[in-house]
Amino acid sequence: MAKLAKERNEGMSGAKSRHVPLRMCLGCREMKPKADLIRVVRIGEGALEYDATAKKNGRGAYLCRNSACLAKAVKNRSFLKALGSEPTADMFETLKKAGMNVE
Repeated sequence: MAKLAKERNEGMSGAKSRHVPLRMCLGCREMKPKADLIRVVRIGEGALEYDATAKKNGRGAYLCRNSACLAKAVKNRSFLKALGSEPTADMFETLKKAGMNVE
């Protein structure tokens, strides 16, 4: 059984492929590598924060780094569905400083 799993990981080239964790963007709903997305986490009583390390405790959701996905997530109320809270103006400023193109 272990030999079969090892053969699947090695593929045709013989090199082992590394597992890349995928997460879904709240805006475009596409699965993308976790490292390419921005994590927003709910802490305490419904407060949302930008999670630069992606390791904070709390319920998390992910967004692409473009403003179109953020706008779509706000319009579709995806934050409320995923995290139980809507983002504040302060969080938009934090995302802008983090490298997201917020208009």
